[in-house]
Amino acid sequence: MSVRFSGIPASPGIVVGPVHLLRWEVPDVPHRIVGDDHVDEELARLHDAFARARERLQLVRARAERHAGPEEAAIFDVQLSILQDVSLVEHVDSLIRQNLGAEKAFDLAMLEWRQNFARHPHAMLRERVGDLVDVHIRVLSILLGLGDHDPVDVPKGACAILVTHDLTPSLTVQLDREAIAAIATDAGTNTSHIAILARSLGLPAVVGLREATARLRGGERAVLDGNAGTLTIAPDAREVEEFRSRALLEEQEAAELRQLAELESVTLDGVRVTLRANVDLPEEADLAATSGAEGVGLMRTEFLVVGRATMPDEEEQYRAYARVVNAFGGRPVVIRTYDVGGDKLPVGGHPTEANPFLGWRAIRMCLDEPELFRAQLRALLRAALHGDVRIMLPLIVGLQEVRDARALMAQAADELRARGVPFRDDVPLGMMVETPAAALAADTFRGAVDFFSIGTNDLVQYTLAVDRGNAQLAPRFTPLHPAVLRLIAHVVRTGGEMGIDVAVCGEMASQPIMAYALVGLGLRQLSVGPRSVLAVKRIVRGVDASEAAQAAQAAMAASTAHDAERILHEALDRAFGRA
Repeated sequence: MSVRFSGIPASPGIVVGPVHLLRWEVPDVPHRIVGDDHVDEELARLHDAFARARERLQLVRARAERHAGPEEAAIFDVQLSILQDVSLVEHVDSLIRQNLGAEKAFDLAMLEWRQNFARHPHAMLRERVGDLVDVHIRVLSILLGLGDHDPVDVPKGACAILVTHDLTPSLTVQLDREAIAAIATDAGTNTSHIAILARSLGLPAVVGLREATARLRGGERAVLDGNAGTLTIAPDAREVEEFRSRALLEEQEAAELRQLAELESVTLDGVRVTLRANVDLPEEADLAATSGAEGVGLMRTEFLVVGRATMPDEEEQYRAYARVVNAFGGRPVVIRTYDVGGDKLPVGGHPTEANPFLGWRAIRMCLDEPELFRAQLRALLRAALHGDVRIMLPLIVGLQEVRDARALMAQAADELRARGVPFRDDVPLGMMVETPAAALAADTFRGAVDFFSIGTNDLVQYTLAVDRGNAQLAPRFTPLHPAVLRLIAHVVRTGGEMGIDVAVCGEMASQPIMAYALVGLGLRQLSVGPRSVLAVKRIVRGVDASEAAQAAQAAMAASTAHDAERILHEALDRAFGRA
C-alpha cells in the first residue's frame, strides 16, 4: 500500500525512481567509559577514523570538482584542514586518556569547538561552524560504524530521488544531475535557497515534508510530484501510470508554451510588460537567453561564494559576469551584489546568528568588508564593457547605504583606472526594495538610484514577520496579503513620480495569479526563473491590464489574504473564460 507525504511544491516536474536517503546530521553518541587497558585501542580507533575521513574527503572533493568545478570543490579544503589540526587531535587524545570512548571524546571536543567558533568575534570564523558540523558528522559516522552517505555515491543513471532534511553547501556542490533526478527535503519553503536552486538546476523538488527522513529507510520506489508537492512511496501500477500520464500532459503544455517564445509580451489592451530572467548560476545563461526573456532582471552572485573555502578573485568573477552578459547580446543584465546570509549560506557554512535574516547579511556585509566588495565592483565595471550591465544593491533600508556603496564604486573605478584596465564608468546603480522601510521611504532615494527592483521573497517575509524558510509557517507566507500589495503599489507609484523604472524580481512574479496581480498593480517589468518566462508571458498576453488594475484595487481593499486571493482568482478565471 502506498504512502504519500505532502509538502510544498518547490520545482515542477514528475520523477519516478528509488529513494536515496541522506541523513546528514550529528548522530546520538552513547557515553562509554573504557578501562586503562583499552585506552591505546581507542586512540588507534580515533586516528584510523581521522585517516579514513581524510581519505573520504579527498574522494568527495575530487568528485565535486568534476561535477561543480574547482572553485566550488574548494569548500572541502577547510574540512581537510580541520582534520589535520594538531590541537584538535591532542584535545581528543587527552579525553580518551581520561577513559572516554573515542566517539564520545570526539563528540565532546567538537561540541566545544563549535561553541567557541559560534561565539568568535570575527564573523568569518563564526561561519566555519558549518564545516565543523560536517567533520563532526563524518568522523562520528565512521567511529559508530554508520557508513558514508554522501550523495556522490549515487550511480549515474540511477534517476534517484534525494531525500534529506536540508541541503548544506557541502552537499549541494556534490549533486550529480546525471544521478540525482529530484530533491525532497523535510525543511524549507518554495522561496528558500534550496527551492530556488532546484528550479535553477531544473530538478523537480518538494520541500517542507517535515518527517520524511525519519520514516523512510532508503531504496523505496517513489514518485515525486514537484507540481503537487507530494512524495508517494511504493506507488501501485495505477498510480505510476497516472503520474506518467500527467508528466506527458505537462510536456505537451511545455511544447505549447514554447510557441510563445518569439511573440511579444503585450496585454490584450496593448500594455507592454517586459519579461526578464532570474539567473542563479552562470551556466544558466544560455538557457535563459533562449527562454524568451528580454535580458536578465536578477543575476544572483552569491552562488559564486556559497560553500567556498576562499572568495573568488576579481578575474574569476569578471569571467562569470561576462559570460552571462555576452549570452544576452546587448540586452539588459541586472547583476545583484552579494546577498549572502539568511538562507543563502556564506563562505564556510551556516549562519550562526540567532536571527540571520535580521543580521549581518547582504549590503551590510559588503559595506563592512570593503576590500571584498570593491573586488566585486571592479569585476562588474569590467564586465559592463560587454553589454548593458546594471548593478543592484540588496537589502537597502536607508539612503546612507546607497551613498556608501557609490563611494566604494568610485574607489573601484579609480583602482581600475590606476591599473590601466578598461571598464565602463556609467553603469546604472539600482536597489532592491525588500523591506517595509525601503518601500515606505522610497521617495528618500530620489536622485540616489537609477531603478528599483522589488524583491518579494524578503518583502513578504519582513512585512508579515514570517520566516520564509520555515516549513511550519509556510501557510502564513501569503504574498497576496493586502499589506504586501499596498507596499508594492506604493513603490510603483513613487517610482513613477521619480521617473525611474520599477521591476519585480522575486519568486512572486513566477506564479500566474501573482503575476496577474503585479500587472494590475502597475508593474511593467517582471523577472522570473527561466523556466517560468513563457508561462508568465501566456498570462500577460491573455489579460486586459485595465481589468487587472481593477482586480488589484479590490484585492488591496480586501480584509484578508484569502479574500484578496479569491478576488484575483475570480478575475483571472474570467479573463481566460473559465468562470
